[in-house]
Amino acid sequence: MKKSLSLLLSVVVLFSCLCIGVTAEDNKGYIVVTDTIAANSGEDVADKIQALIDANPNRTIFFPDGEYLVSKPIYTPAEPRKSVSLEMSDFAVIKAIGDWTYGEAVIQLGGKDPANDTHTPGSNYSLEGGIIDGNGVANGISINSGRETAVRDTSIKNTVVGLHIMHGANNGSSDADITGINIIGTGKTDSVGILLEGFDNTVTNVRIGHVFIGVHVNSAGNILRNVHPVYYSDYTDYQNSCGFLVEKGNNWFDYCYSDQFAVGFRTTWYGVNTFHDCFCYWYSAGDGTQTAFKADAAFDSVVTNFNAGFHPDAENCIVLSVGAIDGEGSIENLTVDEDLVTRNTHKAYLKDAFFLTRWLAYFDVIIDCIMALTA
Repeated sequence: MKKSLSLLLSVVVLFSCLCIGVTAEDNKGYIVVTDTIAANSGEDVADKIQALIDANPNRTIFFPDGEYLVSKPIYTPAEPRKSVSLEMSDFAVIKAIGDWTYGEAVIQLGGKDPANDTHTPGSNYSLEGGIIDGNGVANGISINSGRETAVRDTSIKNTVVGLHIMHGANNGSSDADITGINIIGTGKTDSVGILLEGFDNTVTNVRIGHVFIGVHVNSAGNILRNVHPVYYSDYTDYQNSCGFLVEKGNNWFDYCYSDQFAVGFRTTWYGVNTFHDCFCYWYSAGDGTQTAFKADAAFDSVVTNFNAGFHPDAENCIVLSVGAIDGEGSIENLTVDEDLVTRNTHKAYLKDAFFLTRWLAYFDVIIDCIMALTA
């Protein structure tokens, strides 16, 4: 009898919830955007979304499925007492419309009320889920200020720069956590998947396509794991395309994969970076020259378990090119078809190479340096 009454009560409660339109978001206590802002209205709702954020500090704001058009950036506060988290359903789209100032992102996390405060509850704000569509005119997401910011399980489409992490509030440290995002660029030569200018970020499980630079790292203390940019643009200025462009030292790359870019991994200045279980692959000959690793200055990186998958129809297959003779870098456990390789610079840095092999390879190192000076 008690079981029957319990079952009947459960059915009545469920039916009542359905009748009054209680959603999962209501039960979580979220602010539901469509309670006050219509999705798919075809109208610019930027000001309405901004007002909703400003009026609801320390709340999670939920975007149900549908399209939300915005003609200007949406800013969330970095100040923990005012911060919000944005949560979007899988098919919710925030899309840029109209004219945008170059370099502005659709969603700017910590874009107002800057703060450097991890002690006050509210510092760990985030953006999760959904689709951010730059519509070919805007960047996708930027992290402007604050610390502990997270972006999770989000798709970023048709953007000049997909994700831009700016200099953080703590002496440049942004401490952001990025995971499970997919980025599609514009295919133009200014299109970048991820731009890291803030320090000390963790980036994991990311797919990037239709960009000229996959990941541009202009900071230190970052770890990137399972990040996969792929090039499939029109080959304009192809030789300057790059999967991973690294301008600072003290970064770590684990199972990062450059696909079809002219240069897989490029370092532009002195400094030790660590590349472990990384690889490059070319599915076509491109314009004929393929470089797995390029050091504009000396080669100082530590590279272990590296795989260079050159296309057999390419005319020039280069494991490593360098711009300066000095350098303490090393390569260990390299996998490559040596029959395809057209320059032996890398052999001067092979950890397990014979002395004579290294000495002979320095002739190619010198050639690389001369070519860099005359370029």
